[in-house]
This record gives sequence, C-alpha cells and structure tokens, in this order.
Amino acid sequence: MKKENKGLLYVFIAFILVGFLGYSVGVMKERREITGVVTSFNKFFKSQPINTNLQNIIRLVQKNYVDSVDMDSISEKMIPLLLKELDPHSSYIPARLAKQTQEDLQGNFDGIGVMFNMLTDTVIIQDVISGGPSSKVGLITGDRIIKINDSIVAGRKINSKNIVKKLKGKGGTQVKVGVKRFGVDSLIDISITRGKVLIKSIDASFMIRPKVGYVKLLRFSRDTHAELVKAISSLKEKGMEHLILDLQNNGGGYLDQAILIANEFLPADKMIVYTEGRGERLSEQYSDGNGRFIDEDVTILINEASASASEIVSGALQDNDIGEIIGRRSFGKGLVQQQMDLRDGSILLLTIARYYTPTGRCIQRPYVGGDQEKYYKDYFARFEHGEMLSRDSIKQNDSLRYVTPKGKIVYGGGGIMPDIFVPMDTTSYSQFERKALTSLFRIRYASQYTDKHRRELEDISNKQDLDKYFDKNMSSIMRGYKKYFFKSEKDGGTAKEWKRIDEDLIKLFKATIGDATQLKTNAFYIYMADYDQIIMKAINVTENKDIAKR
Repeated sequence: MKKENKGLLYVFIAFILVGFLGYSVGVMKERREITGVVTSFNKFFKSQPINTNLQNIIRLVQKNYVDSVDMDSISEKMIPLLLKELDPHSSYIPARLAKQTQEDLQGNFDGIGVMFNMLTDTVIIQDVISGGPSSKVGLITGDRIIKINDSIVAGRKINSKNIVKKLKGKGGTQVKVGVKRFGVDSLIDISITRGKVLIKSIDASFMIRPKVGYVKLLRFSRDTHAELVKAISSLKEKGMEHLILDLQNNGGGYLDQAILIANEFLPADKMIVYTEGRGERLSEQYSDGNGRFIDEDVTILINEASASASEIVSGALQDNDIGEIIGRRSFGKGLVQQQMDLRDGSILLLTIARYYTPTGRCIQRPYVGGDQEKYYKDYFARFEHGEMLSRDSIKQNDSLRYVTPKGKIVYGGGGIMPDIFVPMDTTSYSQFERKALTSLFRIRYASQYTDKHRRELEDISNKQDLDKYFDKNMSSIMRGYKKYFFKSEKDGGTAKEWKRIDEDLIKLFKATIGDATQLKTNAFYIYMADYDQIIMKAINVTENKDIAKR
C-alpha cells in the first residue's frame, strides 16, 4: 500500500530509557494499594477470600512437594492466567516492567534525552530532545557514540536494548560518552547528568493547507491535554480555521486526559462519558463550558487501531454532533482499568467498569473470557469479511442503535463507526517492488544519505526550501538508491517495476530525509499526508466547507 507507518520506518530508533510494552489502557487517576498482596501467592491467599481448594493446593505444594518451590516465580505465571479468564484488558505487570510502563503513560522518564539508530554497528544520534540533559551539554544530531563510560560500543554489534541499559540510570547520576563528530579528528569526551526527559504526545503539528491545521496525537499521557492546547493555539495564530486531529493508531492512555480534551470542544453541560460497574453508575463527566475551542471546526481521524481514550474523544464529539469522524471503525475498547499498585512494585490493571458515550452506547467489542487470541485476531477478521474496503460489509446490531440530538444514527457494541468511511488502500505490488519500498535497504540508504548531508539539511527550516532541495537533489538520491540496491540484491527489478514505484520512493525519501531538517517529524507527515487516504479525505471535506461558505 502507498502509505507507510512511521513506527515501521523508525523500527531501529529507540528512546533512551523508554520501551512501549503494549499496555495502552484507559487508567483511572486513583491508585489503591491492596493490603496483603505481595508476589507470593501464599501470602495473597491468606488475605483474600478465594476458592478453598485452590488455597489448599498452593499450601500443600509449598509444604509437601518433593523439591523446593519458588512461589514468586509460580505466582508470576499464575496471575496472568487468572486475569485472562476475566477480560482481554485486565493485566498484571511485574515489578521489573512496571517502571517502563509508568514512563510511557506518564510521559516522562529519567534519561539522557536523545533518539538514536543502529542501522550500522554504531550508535548514531538522530535527535537531541530540546531541554533534555544531552542538549544542555552540547550533544548534537549526527554525533556517533563510540564509548559509554569505559566500554567501546562501536563496531561491537551490541543491540539497542543493551545500549539503553548502559545509558540508563537514576536521575542525577552521570554517564560519560566518547563521541565522534563530523569535522573533528579526535574523540570528544562528554559527561551527561541524567535527568527528566519529556515524552511528547504530539508527533506533528502544522498547517497542512491554508486555513487547515493538522495535529498528530500519538498517545494520551499525563501532559497530553496541555500539549494539545498549546499546539492548537499556535495553529490558530497562524490562521487555522479548520482542525484535523489525527488519532489513527492511537491506542489510548489516561482517561482524564481524554475527558479534558473533549471538554475543549463542547459547550456547557454536555455529557462526555459515563462509567458503570456491576450495574451501578460510577461517574458522569460533563463539559464545563470553558473549552477554548468550542467554536472550532474539528475533524477527528480514526482507524482500526484507534482505541480507548481515542474512542472516548471520538464518541463524545460524535454523540454531541460536533465536527466529523473520518476513517474506519475503531478498535472497540470500552473497558476501564484501575491501576492498583502492589507492595512489591508490581501493578494490577483491573477492569472495574465499562464506559459509555453520551447516547448510552458501550463501544466494547464482544469477548469471551480466556479466549484472547480470538479477540486480538478480530483485526484480521475485518479483512476477511471485507470491512476494510466497504462500510456495507459491517453488520450492525439494531438493538444497539442510538440517536444523537440532531438525529444521526450511531451504533454501540464494536468501536466507533466514522461519519465518513474511507476504505483501505489495496494497491498491490510485486515482491521486488515491496522489497524496494519497505526493506531495510531503503531505510539504511536514507540514513546514510542524511548522515552525509546533515549539515546542509540542518539549515533548512521550511517546506519551500526543502522542496527546492529535493528538486535539485532527488534525481541523485534515486540513482544512488538504485545503485545501492543492486549491490545487495540479485533481483534488481525491471525498468517497468522501478517506474511504477518511483513516485512512492520519492515521497518516502522526502519524508525520511526531511526529518533531519528543522521541520523534524512535521516533514514526515507533510509529505506522507498525500498517501494517507484518510487525511486526504479530511482535507477535501474541510476545503469543501470553505467553498460552501463563499
């Protein structure tokens, strides 16, 4: 297909000290400690009313089994099996992984504040996070880390996880790096004091068309609302009259951030979301009328990987007849997890409620406790029955039919259905064409080109100058890639195949190489937007609104 997921593009780029563990869940603000719960199942059973046979078996094994038993290890394996029988989203996070999970949700961590890649055997700095520890001591994009403390890491085929381990540490501690810099003959020794680094929720924010602003929101972490307000306010200063908020592939996060964001677009006393647990309504959230963007023309973009908090925002605006939802049916996660911190540092994320959109629909997809494999294979099932290509192939349950205040029909029981459906691009490629477009050969070549031309790229601060750069150099870039590809692959493709993917490759190289300019990640979305059919549909809808006003 013509668009490329940025996560695939940056598969080798890692944030120092952060790893996404796949726990993108709606977490309530409250935290409770469960008294008596420790890693040993034996101690847990003493404090909890559970099945007597199960409790007795644990005690008998611990007391009488022929060999000594590591109950901590057994409990780590048993707890997930227990939770698996409940629902697909209740989960247990061992203490050794809890910190990383918290960092991703909270949006900050202790580190040195860089992004790097290891497409070769050398750590190459791709970006230095503004205001972070590395920027304060002068580390710059393009620097190569040769040494970490007293260990040589260049040319040693050390994987990125081990590099992260060497660089990670408690805030306030120091790590020494030996850096090779372009134009400097000797190694530069730099001491970096580890400290707080912000993980941004927004990956891009720019004027995608005159009067049309675009914001790409990656996650709902602790500071997402504040980030988004700042980004939208900046775009309004640039003349934005229409906002496109892209929630595609956003797996969710903090529930309170979704509520705060929805509140920004809603008039006073409009329901945003409510939750129910065991038949009782636990909470109701209404807009306060103080939203800064109540009169903003907004379009929300979703797809099959938009979940949880993304669906709360989409559902709140859709059910209150605000703006349009464009894309494909969202994931369908309508369960609320409460975070419960256990004494040993592990975390229990327990489903305590279902959330409902203002019209009363729960968007949670059907599930059977214990059959998580089937639940997560629903994505592939959507391909099989044609949902990705046609809205008409989606079967809606009339018993879950709801009506918005303005008479729009919406359905519950399986994600948010967009107001405007956009089918998935099914452009087919030959094996050679797919390899030339998506293989590591292209990524490595783009990285090498960027590294070689970094100084002139770093001087570019706007799209007009970047377009001029590509007009001048793209022919050379394409020739270089074909030469690079032929050296590595026996199948060099036919002239017809290369011609078929030339336009695709040009867009990909513009997006990836443009990331090295002052435009940073904005460049990726600026050039790839033309290949994202959902974004293009949103632009078309907003531009037609302008025509209708004239």
